[in-house]
Amino acid sequence: MERPDFDSIKDYEEFSRYYWYRDELIQICKDHGLRSDGGKIELNAVIKAYFSGERIPPVKKPARRRAADVPLTLDTGLIACGFTFGNRYREFFAAQTGEERFKFNVDMVATVKAVKESGDESFTLGDLLDVYYGRKTYAVYDRSELRWNKFVKGFCADEATAVYKERLKAAAALWKIVRESDMPKEYSRELLERYKDEIAV
Repeated sequence: MERPDFDSIKDYEEFSRYYWYRDELIQICKDHGLRSDGGKIELNAVIKAYFSGERIPPVKKPARRRAADVPLTLDTGLIACGFTFGNRYREFFAAQTGEERFKFNVDMVATVKAVKESGDESFTLGDLLDVYYGRKTYAVYDRSELRWNKFVKGFCADEATAVYKERLKAAAALWKIVRESDMPKEYSRELLERYKDEIAV
């Protein structure tokens, strides 16, 4: 089933039948004067509201404060200290966790983004540490954006795809068919057999 142009879609139920990349959702929201920040979950909520007759306008973000001299403690507000994923904060969390090579996890990244977007000045570095340990949930990374990676990995792992000189191009052609349909967004040998003539490259 070929995916129609957004403006020809009648309702959110129809819109939900198709797979949309985050960049496409952002562009749809911008084109229609809607809020266009956030992950796929937030963008889909804006589009759902749009189909219901509610317009969620873009948010004016406050000017960023310079806060490099704010001392870092577990009670320091994430916004107040101008948090970034730089060395200063990596070293702070390394000291808190005892992990010499501390790495921020994806839920911490999603949380920081959500806190900054909402302007939540009550959220602290201690709260972010709780997210790291899984003791608290604020925002969860949208793992649906990893579908393409999983799809292409499955495609390339299948011996039957070795016939394609440019495997990545073939995988992309097959993904385009899947993405613009209401089929599951997963690779399978059956899918390859069904569309092999359409993805010859």
